[in-house]
Amino acid sequence: MLIARSPMRISLGGGGTDLPSYYERFGGFVLAAAIDKYMYLAVNQAWNEEYILKYSKFERVKTVDEIQHPIFKAALSTMNIGPNIELVSMADIPAGTGLGSSGSFTTALLKVLHVYKKNKNVIVSPHELAEQACNIEINILKEPVGKQDQYIAAYGGISCFEIDKSGTVKAYPAQFSKQTIYSLEDNLIMFFTGYLRSASELLSVQDKKSKENDKDMIENLHFVKDLGLRIKKTLEQGQLDTFGELMHEHWLHKKKRSPSMSNNEIDKYYDLARKHGALGGKLVGAGGGGFLLFYTENKRKLREKMTEAGLQELRFHFDFEGTKIIV
Repeated sequence: MLIARSPMRISLGGGGTDLPSYYERFGGFVLAAAIDKYMYLAVNQAWNEEYILKYSKFERVKTVDEIQHPIFKAALSTMNIGPNIELVSMADIPAGTGLGSSGSFTTALLKVLHVYKKNKNVIVSPHELAEQACNIEINILKEPVGKQDQYIAAYGGISCFEIDKSGTVKAYPAQFSKQTIYSLEDNLIMFFTGYLRSASELLSVQDKKSKENDKDMIENLHFVKDLGLRIKKTLEQGQLDTFGELMHEHWLHKKKRSPSMSNNEIDKYYDLARKHGALGGKLVGAGGGGFLLFYTENKRKLREKMTEAGLQELRFHFDFEGTKIIV
């Protein structure tokens, strides 16, 4: 048996500019951090000539064409593996929470299949792994997603991703001091809103408007890309207070992309956090629900108030290993 582990992520700046509908015209930039909440994919050889898939559902089929799970189907078909194979997925955090679980799932699946197919620890670079995952989600399955999730899952760490108009990604670690990284990790705090949502629905709106050259959407994404670069520079200079203020600015612009980006309850939680020590924050991922991420230098006070409001905290650390085989 082989088991691969792939981290989930939080986006620190530039999210949304990694979709083809934007970067193919203007180029994109994203700053993201992998966290120690993981997707796990286990593979084993099945006794019979069949595909056995265990996730939130159970599938037992004879051919790839019969597989219902789109990513399992695309990955197994692309890599020409099976049918005598059993695959099991598990996650620390459920899908629909904004932490990039789909990208983590795809990179973990491809990683474990590469090693299984070669029957040895074959080296597939993070860039290759991320591009293969992007190909499945963006080109084969035609999902309205970007490249951020697959790349940060593959690379790990706190990373910058510059995407040119051809879709080529330049990936490199953020040049933050150790003290800035420690302080950032200490002062970021995340709470579950209680709302699950479909990222595809929200991203479809952005994708459609971008393709239609909607002036407000394009200007919004231009601003968010520039803000991502400003956040990168701010953190390189160790200006954490300013980073918190830029997070708030980001959230105000992110909300303008769609009426479904937030709701009255989430706005109430956000305002409560701002009154009790949060310098800034935002919904992680596409929006609409999932986790609220805040930057604060008074974690205890904020934690107490948000817990009193009924929100559950998700404690986390940064992950610097990326997608890897653990067993």
